[in-house]
Amino acid sequence: MAERYLDLAPGDRQEVLDVAASASGRPAYLLEKDIWVVWALETLFKGSLGEPLVFKGGTSLSKAYGAIRRFSEDVDLTYDIRKLAPQLVGDHPDAIPPSRSQERKWTKTVRAALGTWTQDVAQPALESALRAVEPNGQVKIKDGDVFIHYVALNQGTSYRRPEVKLEFGGRATGEPNAVMPVRCDATDHVHGVEFPKATPRVLQAERTFWEKATAAHVFCAQHRIRGEGFARHWHDLARLDGAGVAARALADRGIAADVAAQKAAFFREKDVSGDWVDYQAAVAGGLRLVPTGSAFLALAEDYARMVEDRWLLDDAESFDALMDTCQAIEDKANKRG
Repeated sequence: MAERYLDLAPGDRQEVLDVAASASGRPAYLLEKDIWVVWALETLFKGSLGEPLVFKGGTSLSKAYGAIRRFSEDVDLTYDIRKLAPQLVGDHPDAIPPSRSQERKWTKTVRAALGTWTQDVAQPALESALRAVEPNGQVKIKDGDVFIHYVALNQGTSYRRPEVKLEFGGRATGEPNAVMPVRCDATDHVHGVEFPKATPRVLQAERTFWEKATAAHVFCAQHRIRGEGFARHWHDLARLDGAGVAARALADRGIAADVAAQKAAFFREKDVSGDWVDYQAAVAGGLRLVPTGSAFLALAEDYARMVEDRWLLDDAESFDALMDTCQAIEDKANKRG
């Protein structure tokens, strides 16, 4: 009978990680962090706690779809706005506020409800589960995000802190989605050990494509990097193109329009000139994925740091090659739009 990894003593856990690292060629600290990412998903979705949640973002593309080949440490989750604020959404089946004043009301209500749920429900549940497998671990809330701090057996880099960040949002329905299996990366490399596994509801990859494409579009309009590893979005778009997801997303004008409407309602942004970014125009033939000037150089530097820190699981393509791929995606999107 296989032993559960999280039931093992620290020394035995380290031995397991060393075997997996040797067999996979990946650093032990990344494999260790991946185990805690999957543990977090398992804990969230194995009971009623996960009923209103949908797993999304780059980590879902990697862990559920296997569509991208990079390490992704943050777990993005949507709490279905229809369940979080039914009194507001009831008369609006598209879950979009009808005016700017209503958007402010919806956002204020959602943030308050999500903050209460995170503090009163999610944090205590995660703390109780963590104590059972990692008595010295901690669960903390900072700026609305939940951080699961585990006791690291392996030293990583500044990018790889011994924590799993859960980012909860509540201004979307999380549709379309499907239940999908998620496994630890170490599973295929170590026999006789049972690792965490999860079956979360996962946002459709085609919608994630458009969410990332519009994020890239905003960067091209603003020339502003948002956090370390922001270049991951361009890597993900290229991998989604290679996996055939981009072609399906470009053909699905309904999803494109839904993403544009949701972002226009809740995530308005101004470009470098101070004008509002037009999401609907972006998805209808005006998409920009390749930046210019100083923005191009800033993105190139961010990508170089990602490669140096071994975010990518395979040999990294050059930044210029990545931009060529994204230019081709942009051309196809705008021709279809």
